[in-house]
Amino acid sequence: MQTSPKKLLACSVFAVLALALPASAHHSTTMFNHASVVAISGVVKEVHWTNPHVAIFVMGAAKPDETPAMWVLEMTSPGNLTRSGGWSRTAIKPGDKVDVTMAPLRNGDKGGALKKITVAERNLTLNADIRDAEGVIKE
Repeated sequence: MQTSPKKLLACSVFAVLALALPASAHHSTTMFNHASVVAISGVVKEVHWTNPHVAIFVMGAAKPDETPAMWVLEMTSPGNLTRSGGWSRTAIKPGDKVDVTMAPLRNGDKGGALKKITVAERNLTLNADIRDAEGVIKE
C-alpha cells in the first residue's frame, strides 16, 4: 500500500506542529537578574493562583525609609508549587505581613522572581525559586 503525497504532507505538518506548539508556550526567566537578590517587607494585597505562573502582589519596601510600592512577584505554575511542598492556593493570603527575597527584574521595575516568602505571624516560610522548580540550570 502506497501513501499519497497529500497524506504524507498532512502527517508531516501535524508532527511539526505537535512538537513546536508546547515549546513555544513556555517563556524564559531571563527578564530576572538571578545574580542579584532583593529583600522587601510588606503586606500581601493579591494572590493570583493561576497558570502559567502564580503571582503575588505585595505592597512593600526594600528599605525602612522607602515609600511602599506595589511589587509583583512571579513564581512557577500552581502544579509545580504544589509538588514542591508546602504550597497551596491558600498558603499565602491577602493581608499577610511578609518578608520576601527575589531575583529582581532587570529593567528596574518593582517586581521579580520570588525565591522565598516568610509569614512570621504563622511561622511559615516557603521557597519558590522558579529556576529550581522548573529544573533550569543555574549560571
